[in-house]
Amino acid sequence: MLKVRVMGTKNDIVWFQKILQRHPKIEVMEFSELYTNKGTNKYYRAYAEVQKSNVKSNK
Repeated sequence: MLKVRVMGTKNDIVWFQKILQRHPKIEVMEFSELYTNKGTNKYYRAYAEVQKSNVKSNK
């Protein structure tokens, strides 16, 4: 599993989230809400947990 921080505009983050969710080899375990970055109103961040789609969960 990977934990990924994504930073960009709201539109960029939503665009990338859709790409991750549609990719056949990636399973998105969790994708957080958008958080504002300090010092700017333009850029945001979000956090994702992803893994290969063929990996069995140990939970």
